[in-house]
Amino acid sequence: MMNIFRRVLTFTLLSATLLTSCQEDDEPLTEIDPEIFAPKPFSLDALNDTYPQLASNAFALQWGPYNLHDPSIVKDGDWYYCYSTDVAYGGTARVGIMVRRSRDLVDWQYVGWAVNSLPALGAQHITSNGGTPVQGLWAPYIMKVGSEFRLYYSLAATQGRVSAIGLLTSSSPEGPWTEKGLVVTSVNEGPGTNAIDPSVVVTPAGQHWMVYGSSWDGLFELQLNPATGLPLNSGDKGARIARRGNTGGQPNGNLEGAEIVYNAQTNMYYLFASYDWLSTKYNVRVFRSSSPNGPFLDWNGVDVDNLADNGPMILSPYKFQNHGGWQGVAHPSVFQSTGKFFMAHQGRPGVNPGFMVMHVREIFWTPEGWPMVSPERFANVEQTPITTEQLAGEYEQIVLTQTVVPGFGNEQTDPNFSVAFNTTLMANGTINGDPNNTWVYDAPWLTLRWAGGMFLDKMHVSRERDWENKKPSTIVMTGLNGGGLAIWMKKKQ
Repeated sequence: MMNIFRRVLTFTLLSATLLTSCQEDDEPLTEIDPEIFAPKPFSLDALNDTYPQLASNAFALQWGPYNLHDPSIVKDGDWYYCYSTDVAYGGTARVGIMVRRSRDLVDWQYVGWAVNSLPALGAQHITSNGGTPVQGLWAPYIMKVGSEFRLYYSLAATQGRVSAIGLLTSSSPEGPWTEKGLVVTSVNEGPGTNAIDPSVVVTPAGQHWMVYGSSWDGLFELQLNPATGLPLNSGDKGARIARRGNTGGQPNGNLEGAEIVYNAQTNMYYLFASYDWLSTKYNVRVFRSSSPNGPFLDWNGVDVDNLADNGPMILSPYKFQNHGGWQGVAHPSVFQSTGKFFMAHQGRPGVNPGFMVMHVREIFWTPEGWPMVSPERFANVEQTPITTEQLAGEYEQIVLTQTVVPGFGNEQTDPNFSVAFNTTLMANGTINGDPNNTWVYDAPWLTLRWAGGMFLDKMHVSRERDWENKKPSTIVMTGLNGGGLAIWMKKKQ
């Protein structure tokens, strides 16, 4: 069980530290207090964008939201469990799928690793096809079916697209896990795409559909057997449902990290996709369909299985004032709990994008059925009523945009931050004192009217923590304008 593993891990790490910190024979030994490795009392104000003091694996039990990439979240009882890619700042990541848990989506406890080595079936597929497995498991996906937990993993080769998506099962979210089989595989030649980044949606009728893939050939979708979690038809690689554009014969960037969910209120399926390089321009697009297997349409009603870039883009590198900004904000986990939708993803601080921190944001929905994310991370802030009088004041405003930079890591070195600028909602109902630009509030929706009403921005208003200034609560709003551009605002203190 995972709690036993935690005790073993603590002892092992302590022993290793004692051995490597021994002094010369003629110097006195200094005893190391094992409590320095133990979890610390939680404090929101103690959370930082960087964590160099915790880089060593010896401090794993203090990682909490740190060293997080490609999360997938499921709730079991009182706990949310998060499974993620094997990563570590400043060192070599341990193999095994990182596991953490939380009761409130704010205070995350690092639990350990799901497994102790690369799954045998995935590794065998790669070596038997002439590849060398990466020493780490990527982009797991977790779901619960009946009393069984299903943990899908991605294992790739160091080069090419020889990859495998496999299935681990357990009766507990903390393991132990048993390898059940391979769901889909890929090789360097032939049809299909890169077998990484799985996500599964369950229809109201009980069908299971898996989306996976990358920029090699796009995103694919295949139907699973609900009873086993493996393909409904053996050997099925599915059909392509999304591609990305090219410029001058070069791909516009990554297309990967998909998440597919169903919203019963809109009766629509939503495909969240990650664009661009994971440590810089990484951003989230979303498409939707009335069918679980598409076609998925963009903001303009265009089928996204085309050689173009599609929107809306609802999350992208951003920089509020008094802060270095967050980049690499994609590969989302989208999940529903207590009647609300949330999105979890990695965030890399602009001051040093080598660090990776968990972000969780609440999702709100436009009247037309498109998702929007909060400009600030979720912190369980009390949602007391917001009056028109309280809305008036100075705000930081961000319009999320991204320019096309064809290529990948070598080309996309600039995160292209969307930077905050000042906007004032005047008490007399004008914006920045211009009578041609006005605002009106009908809780929870704020409508901004520009150029005498020629352009309208409708934004959802809520309260959230001001993480950049470590303030417990402020007013924030999120919206999509008529062209599908995401707009954020945060009230200044």
